[in-house]
Amino acid sequence: MHEQSIVESLLLTALKNAEKEKANKILRIYLVVGELSGVEEEAVNFYFGFLSRNTIAAEASISYIHVPMELRCRECEIIFTPQKYDLHCPNCKEQQVDIVAGRELYVDNIEVE
Repeated sequence: MHEQSIVESLLLTALKNAEKEKANKILRIYLVVGELSGVEEEAVNFYFGFLSRNTIAAEASISYIHVPMELRCRECEIIFTPQKYDLHCPNCKEQQVDIVAGRELYVDNIEVE
């Protein structure tokens, strides 16, 4: 259910930016979503449809830009994308890693009219 608060924030950001640009309508919102963000697109779309009613974003769509998980090995410093959540470094086989990508969740761009 955290998608509702995400959509509330997303919509507020879009409306504020559209107002700054003196836009009459929001056409599309580009949302960057990391693989590890836990965001369910179906839930975001549902809440957006409900919360954007009676706003200039009522007919807008959301385009998702997906960011895969990337890890950095603490031992050899290689950055890699794990396969099927195998967190072992493909280079040195260590499992001590830091997440360097995949937790993103932000509005990248807003298309207005």
